[in-house]
This record gives sequence, C-alpha cells and structure tokens, in this order.
Amino acid sequence: MSNSFEAIGITTSMIEGLGKAGINVPTGIQEKVIPLALLGKDIIGQSATGTGKTLAYLLPLFQKIDTTKREMQAMILAPTHELAIQIQRQIEVLAKNSELPITSTPIIGNVNIARQIDKLKEKPHIIVGSSGRILELIQKKKITSQTIKTIIIDEADRLLDDRNVDSVKAVLKTTLRDRQVLLFSATITPQTLVLATGIMRDPEVITVAEESSDRPDITHMYFVAEQRDKAEVVRKMVRLVNAERALVFINKSEDIEETTAKLVYHGLKAAGIHGSSIKGDRKRSLEEFRKGKVNLLVASDVAARGLDIVGVDYVFNLDLPEDPQIYLHRVGRTGRAGKSGIAISIVTKKEVALIHKYEKFLKINIAPKYMEHGKIFDSGKTRK
Repeated sequence: MSNSFEAIGITTSMIEGLGKAGINVPTGIQEKVIPLALLGKDIIGQSATGTGKTLAYLLPLFQKIDTTKREMQAMILAPTHELAIQIQRQIEVLAKNSELPITSTPIIGNVNIARQIDKLKEKPHIIVGSSGRILELIQKKKITSQTIKTIIIDEADRLLDDRNVDSVKAVLKTTLRDRQVLLFSATITPQTLVLATGIMRDPEVITVAEESSDRPDITHMYFVAEQRDKAEVVRKMVRLVNAERALVFINKSEDIEETTAKLVYHGLKAAGIHGSSIKGDRKRSLEEFRKGKVNLLVASDVAARGLDIVGVDYVFNLDLPEDPQIYLHRVGRTGRAGKSGIAISIVTKKEVALIHKYEKFLKINIAPKYMEHGKIFDSGKTRK
C-alpha cells in the first residue's frame, strides 16, 4: 500500500482536506482505483464495506471537476435514499475541508420534485441520486446530461438488478459516448459483471480482498441451535452481552416482519427495515436505532444497503449467506472507526459447514461457543 495520497496523484489541497478528517493513508481500493480514475479509465471496483470505496471515486472526481464552469459534470447513482444522502454529506465535508467550490445536490424519488428543479437551476457540479428520478428530470429537460463527463454507479449489483437496470441504462444512453463510468460494489456477481461490461468501455476490474489481518478489531463466533430456537438464543445473547446497538441479518426480505415480531415478543426492543417499507416507516426505524430507542435492527442484505450507522457493537446472523464475501460485508458494519466489534452467528448443525467455508475462504477464525448458566464458554470438541 502507498504511504501517501501524494504518491497516487492527489493534490495538496485535497490531502490537507483529508488530513482534517483524520485520513492520512490510502486504503487498498483507493490506492488501486485513484491513479486509473485520474487517467480517465472505466473501472469496476470491488471491496468490502468500510474499505473507503466512496473516497476512491470522490477524490479523482474532485480533481477532474472544472470549478470555473457552472454546469453539471458528474452524476452518482445510488440505490437507496440513505446511501445518496450519505454520499452527499461526504461530498460536502470533502469540499469544505479542501476549500474547493464544488457543489452537489441530491436527486431522489418520493421527494418534492419542484424543490429539486429549483436546486438544479443553480447548476451543481455533481448530482447524486436514484436513476429513476434522474431519468425523469432528464426527460423533463431539467438535467442536461450532455455535459456529464463522469458517471459513478455505487452498489452496482443492486443498481444493475432486474428492478433498476433499465433506468440505469436509459440514463447512460442520454450521456455522451466518451464519458467515464466508474462502478463499485462490495459484491459483484457474474451477472452484474456481464451487464457492467456492456455499458462500459474496456473497464479495468479491480478486486481488493480483505484479509483477516485488515480487521483484527472484529471477533467472530458461532452458537449452534435448532432453527425454531434462534430468536430465543438471540434474546438471551443480547441480554447476556448487553448489546446496545446490534444489526440482525436474515436472508429473505419477506421474513423481516416475522423475525422482528418474534424478537419483540421475546421482550427485545427491535425494529425491521426492508425494501418495500414505506419511506416514513424506514426512516423512523433507522432514527430510533441511531438514537438508541431500539437496540436491534433487523434487515436483509438488500435492505441494509447504504446504511452507515456509527456505534454498532454487534452483528448477529440468524441466517447465513452462501457467499463468504456477503458474510464479510455484513460483519464489516461493526468494529469501525477504531472501535472493536463482535460478529455472532446462530447456526443449525447443517450450517456449521458454511462457517468452515468462511474460515477457509476468508482466512479468519470463527470460534464455536455455547451458553450455560448465563455465561459464554468455548465449545470443547467432546461437547455435544
């Protein structure tokens, strides 16, 4: 890894701005992406959550923005309201800390479109938002896409799924052919890769695998239980470890409400979010979780996209994903910003094989444990 941002082409003002935020050394994904992005290459970037993908595309983008022109020069497509706002905030902080007059505005669905049109009249350099609403405003001739030189697709595996791919392609078709496309995700499936290469020009594929040594601040463990007893095990565990803020992952979005109801029935302060949640309900659940009014937030991998919540001390897996990278993506939501975190999986005997698959693939240790008399013990080989 490079010792400095200067070595990979970042300007002095940007480096000083990063320093104000306590960021002094580039991450693996930043080190590989930034030099190529500055050269104008199309890029497909994959790395785990929390590894700095947003700055990997924002830093070169900032250096390419011509601040002497009042025109839209870049668009960042994001699959959720939360992720778009999170990116917008990072743009604002970076511009302020670097003392650069770069402007941006969020363009998302289910928000007053008249206000967004007013913001667009100010000609922001960057627009961040959903492909559906951006396409709508292009069609209304409120966004002039011919001036767009860079398009960033964040959480690409979701934006290129069956639900979103048509609107993403439609947006790209309105831009000039020589625009640069940067595409990022924590997980990129073969199907996503095929779709991505179809909308890009000879893209460079960059994959940064996160080794266990990169995240020594996360402790992994698992407990064996019957499927029907998993919610009860979580209830005991939450009280035993005094989890103040924990994410609970399940595989299927349609099971979120039922799982949340079970946890609430067992006396836990839990809330659920899923893709079909009414926006007000989703926002309220997230706010209650951030403020500590609920301790557990139940979500699927899709529903949790774009969430960046500070202070998550535990991640519980009630179901296990087949893909080890998705496991890594989940547990990477704890142990952030210099704090330690614990990932606990509640598994059936059949699912233990998946635990061993994670250990081998990710080169991590996931310790077997058991509870007894209100305490946690290491699981001995002779214990049944």
